[in-house]
Amino acid sequence: MTDSHYTPEPIRMYGPQFQEDPQQLYRDMRKLHGPVVPVLMEGDVPAWLVVGYRELRYVLSNPQLFGRDSRRWNAWDRIPPDWPLMAFVGYQPSILFTEGAEHQRRAGALSDALASVDQFELRSQCERVSDSLIDAFTGHGRADLIAHYSQPMPLLSMVTMFGLPEAETPRLVADVTTVLNVGPESAEAYGRVTTAMQRLIATKRERPGPDLPSRLLAHPAGLSDEEIAQDLVILMSGGQEPTANWIGNTLRLMLTDERFAVTLSGGRRSASQALNEVMWEDSPAQNSLGRWAAHDTQLGGQRIRAGDALIIGLAAANADPQVRPDSYGGSAGNHAHMSFGHGEHGCPHPAPELAEVIAYTAVEVLLDRLPDMALSVPAEQLVWRPSFRLRALTALPVEFTPGYLRGPG
Repeated sequence: MTDSHYTPEPIRMYGPQFQEDPQQLYRDMRKLHGPVVPVLMEGDVPAWLVVGYRELRYVLSNPQLFGRDSRRWNAWDRIPPDWPLMAFVGYQPSILFTEGAEHQRRAGALSDALASVDQFELRSQCERVSDSLIDAFTGHGRADLIAHYSQPMPLLSMVTMFGLPEAETPRLVADVTTVLNVGPESAEAYGRVTTAMQRLIATKRERPGPDLPSRLLAHPAGLSDEEIAQDLVILMSGGQEPTANWIGNTLRLMLTDERFAVTLSGGRRSASQALNEVMWEDSPAQNSLGRWAAHDTQLGGQRIRAGDALIIGLAAANADPQVRPDSYGGSAGNHAHMSFGHGEHGCPHPAPELAEVIAYTAVEVLLDRLPDMALSVPAEQLVWRPSFRLRALTALPVEFTPGYLRGPG
């Protein structure tokens, strides 16, 4: 796979090594293979993992060479219908897989609609959701901040943005979570989410409002109802899981690192600094599948064949010593991480800003409400989900002095 006489074996992208210390694994990969690593996904399906920062920017900046349409994959004959990652590679006519002018049309409409979101109103909604979630457990003196707080927070904060009926929100939150967990019930849950979006669009055609579906329906790009439904599902999923994990990972950092000690009377680092550090060190989106080579090429010293799959190594690129020679010390205040992607298929502007509003508000309100919050287990007992795609805790148990309710009643 390289031009040298010795070709190291591909590295398996599954198993427990991604659970504890993925950054060390990425360092080992880089040392052994360089910036582009031959890997095997589940079922020993071959791919290339791009771990070099510059190489990743090159891939993401050249959609004509490294496209998003998975139908060009040269390994489809090796992929069973029930492959665990099928949800991320099975072609759909959504914004995820479009290319060229069609992608620009859809992404432009989505960006325009997102740009109309009132960030002050979103922050107020996030504060209300945060207080409501905290009210549900503040009297108990203990909680799991993943299940009870960070996981439900993003979607509940986005319901106003989507113009969703409040009565449908709990079911939708449950279904989106099921889809993102990629289990046996994912397909049925995805169907229910899509149906909910179609029903929402039909309602907004009759009674438009100050929300994303109404703005997309009125956009001059002339999106069809089906296109809007597909893209709203992608937007909702993309806004839920990474943001929830961003909140969870940030809370873990602030509870385990004395630089962010919440009990100190001044001098602690801010929630904004913690959120940024997590994006460099514990990015909630570790790897993304993917891109597919349009024709034979060279990348990072490796020979890439037409149709080869490339995994976008967001977390590994963030840790590339060529860009960060002194670890995080040189990255404070630096927002050039790859955690939101890059290029035309990166998170559409201003989605990263909206995600930060949700994450920052969630962290700040929680610290304000529960200032003496502390882990109820030793930090080394926290368990990471065994996923090469995500960096997410299974639970974040804390204890605190029981507090008072702030919401209605």
